[in-house]
Amino acid sequence: MAITDWPLEDRPREKLMSRGAQALSDAELLAIFLRVGVKGKTAVDLSRELLQTFGSLRQLFDADAQNFCATHGMGEAKYVQLQAVLEMSRRYLGEKMRRGDALTDPDAVRFYLTSKLRDYRFEVFACLFLDNRHRVIQYEELFRGTIDGASVHPREVVRRALHHNAAAIIFAHNHPSGVAEPSQADERITQKLKDALHLIDVRVLDHFVIGDQVVSFAERGLL
Repeated sequence: MAITDWPLEDRPREKLMSRGAQALSDAELLAIFLRVGVKGKTAVDLSRELLQTFGSLRQLFDADAQNFCATHGMGEAKYVQLQAVLEMSRRYLGEKMRRGDALTDPDAVRFYLTSKLRDYRFEVFACLFLDNRHRVIQYEELFRGTIDGASVHPREVVRRALHHNAAAIIFAHNHPSGVAEPSQADERITQKLKDALHLIDVRVLDHFVIGDQVVSFAERGLL
């Protein structure tokens, strides 16, 4: 049955307009992007098949051009469109983080940091420098490699905080394994950084660990 024959409340586009994008499943959102299916399959059917083939929405987005285009119903045009959508999303999140309004949406911070760090194949430690009204001054990736006392240098973080005249800071680093559970090394270096920044009156608001999920030190009571 064609999507146009479905009840209005079940059609992805109409559902989005009436209930918002958050009400749609991954397959329904992907179907809106695809617009059309293939012979014998609606766009929703094709979307479900793609998610099953690649394993998840993220893995579909992370697929290289060769694997993506080799999939039935896909091709270079769809790959280019998808990459453009992903880049627009990253730039949109980047604009939301630019200096202006105070940070009041924790989810926006999570999404922004996830878009920056999740796909690295090695660990990256980043800082989000904020002014005294919690407006973003600058995002910087400072260290790469295993996050421990040998690779993250409090003196450098202090130097960059002074350079930006920051009043507060949010840390973030990724776990390439996808497991976002903080390690003891993560906890130790966070405390060292917090102690060092306290000497120059810079407050540490949070430390996010980015994996398949996102863990907040503040929410865990680890700060």
